[in-house]
Amino acid sequence: MADIKNLRQYSRATERFEGAHLLCPGCAHGMIVREVLNATEDPVFIAASTGCLEVSTAVYPYTSWDTPWIHIGFENSSTAVSGAEAMYKALERKGRLYSNKKPKFVAIGGDGATYDIGFQFISGSFERGHNFTYVCLDNEVYANTGGQRSGSTPIGASTTTTPSGRVSYGKKDKKKDILAIMAAHGSPYVAQVAPNQWKDMVKKIKKAMEAEGPTFINAMSACTTEWRFPSNTTVEVSDLAVDSLVFPLYEIVNGTELNITYRPKKVIPVRDYLAAQGRFKHLFKKENEHMIEKWQQEVDSRWEYLQRREEAKV
Repeated sequence: MADIKNLRQYSRATERFEGAHLLCPGCAHGMIVREVLNATEDPVFIAASTGCLEVSTAVYPYTSWDTPWIHIGFENSSTAVSGAEAMYKALERKGRLYSNKKPKFVAIGGDGATYDIGFQFISGSFERGHNFTYVCLDNEVYANTGGQRSGSTPIGASTTTTPSGRVSYGKKDKKKDILAIMAAHGSPYVAQVAPNQWKDMVKKIKKAMEAEGPTFINAMSACTTEWRFPSNTTVEVSDLAVDSLVFPLYEIVNGTELNITYRPKKVIPVRDYLAAQGRFKHLFKKENEHMIEKWQQEVDSRWEYLQRREEAKV
C-alpha cells in the first residue's frame, strides 16, 4: 500500500469535495468526506444516502461534489453503489471501458441510514461480495430529521424521542456494535476512525479502498447541534471521545484479526467526555450519577475485551 500523503501534499491536492456547502459550522462530516476523497488518486464514484451530508452539499442547482455522485434514498446508498460496481464489471468484460483507471466505489450514509433503515441493504451487498467501501458518518442521532434516537445513540443520551426528565435518564438501550456486525459478514476490512486522528483515519480509508470486496468504515462525526457543544470545539470533543476510550480506534482484518491502532498516552475519565456535551448534562444530577459509573465500567470492560482480542488474534 502506498504511503499516505503528508500535510504539504494534502494542501496541494486537487479538491474533489468543495467548500461553501451548508453543513453546520463545526460539523465533522466535511472533515471526514474530504479525507475519503483525498485518500486515493483514482476516480471515485459516490452514492450518498439522504441525510445531513446530502441535503447540505447538493442544494439545487449547486453541488460541492467534483466527482461522480448520486443521491439515493435514506436506506439504499449501498444498493446504488452495488449497481454501479456491477455495471462497471459488465462493461469491463465486454471491453467497453474508455479508461484504464479503475474507479473506487464508495457509499456514504449516516448512522440512521446505516445502523437502522439501510442495514438490510448493506448486509445484502456485503453478502454478495460487491467491491466497494461503505462509510458511516456516525453522529449517533438522526440529526437531519429532528434529533431522534438511532441504533447508534448511546445509553443515557437525551434525544427528541428519548428525552431526559423526571422519570427518565434518556435512552435506555446500548449502542449497537456495528463494527463487529460488519466483520461477521466476512469483510476483508472494517475499521473505526475519528477525524481528530486524521493520519490513522486516512490510512484505514486507503486500506479499505484497496482491499478486494466489501469494506466498512465507521467514522465518529461529532455533531455540534445534537451533542450540544460549541461549534469551535469539534476536534476537542473528538479528542475526548478517543482518549476516554468511548470511541476506540481499531481495525478488524478478514473478520478475525483485530488491531488496536491508537492507544491514548493518558486515558481520561468517561465523565470528562460526557461533561462536554449538553445531551448528557442530566446524568450529572444526583439521581442519575449511577449512569456515569455504569458508562465507565462498560467502557473499561470493552477496552479489556478489545485488548484480549488483539492479543489472541481471534
